[in-house]
Amino acid sequence: MAAVTAHGCQAAAGVYASARDGAAVSCSSSAGAWRVGAATGALRGARLCAEHSGFVNLRNWSRRWNSVAVSAVATSQQLDVENRAEKGSPAVLLEVKDLRAVVRETGMEILKGVDLVIREGEVHAIMGRNGSGKSTLSKVLVGHPDYEVTGGSAIFKGEDLLDKEPAERSHNGLFLSFQSPVEIPGVSNMDFLRMACNARRAALSLPELGPLEFYAVVSQKLTALNMDPKFLDRNVNEGFSGGEKKRNEILQLSVLEADLAILDEIDSGLDIDALRDVATAVVGLQKESNAVLMITHYQRLLEYIKPTYVHIMEAGRITKTGDMSLATQLEAGGYNAVKGTST
Repeated sequence: MAAVTAHGCQAAAGVYASARDGAAVSCSSSAGAWRVGAATGALRGARLCAEHSGFVNLRNWSRRWNSVAVSAVATSQQLDVENRAEKGSPAVLLEVKDLRAVVRETGMEILKGVDLVIREGEVHAIMGRNGSGKSTLSKVLVGHPDYEVTGGSAIFKGEDLLDKEPAERSHNGLFLSFQSPVEIPGVSNMDFLRMACNARRAALSLPELGPLEFYAVVSQKLTALNMDPKFLDRNVNEGFSGGEKKRNEILQLSVLEADLAILDEIDSGLDIDALRDVATAVVGLQKESNAVLMITHYQRLLEYIKPTYVHIMEAGRITKTGDMSLATQLEAGGYNAVKGTST
């Protein structure tokens, strides 16, 4: 793979892990992974076809009505938990309503009416069986070209998220940490992080950081993650172990200071020490003005990063919402123990 130029690296701020903005990122249908290529241009095929959102036919109307009813119950459960919490009402960061999406290549429907509200200062965890649509939801939110939105809406910080290119979503403060981060040969972590950081700062009308200024900033973040400064001299994720890649993802999140961090199974492949370090770093990044959406299979991550809400996802929609006790119930009895729509 050719080295990404400084312009390409700066552009890369959008898609790769939420702030990497436009070095041509494409999807390999055979490998099912994104390839970050050199040179110009925005992400090909990334714009989701929201104009198809009116698609409904009589044969699937009954099924869709049932999914709307289930999602409405789950949303009501979240509101009930909020009322029991007896706290104020922070600003809404993300509001997803009846979101539907299909695999672009095959037309298979994965998301079948997702409803979700995330406010400032909150931590949400989505749990569910493999194939329930958890990772698809995260990819649709950041604009992955493999998926096409066919219905519903997603409003992020008061603006239509689905109408934006991946780079715009990133610059607006959305971050996705991938399950399997890609390698970018020829681009050092230092250059990549500084270009991504400055792309985000430019979107916020903030002055660019020079190499020395940026090093002073990133050094503190390396310390918080227990990462060796030598990581900055290595190419992005090249030759990294699974744990090192996950740490590097959280380092990027720390540098970019995103408003909403979507963490897709950051606990996978981590030993106990690495999990603790990564989780501690995420907790350290939490503020009253930002939020976290975690996707996980295991309660162990939630013991470090305490969720405000736990959601159960099944067959492409959120079917149940509760607090940490829901994850405890799931750990003890499996998904059959939490099946249904009652709290």
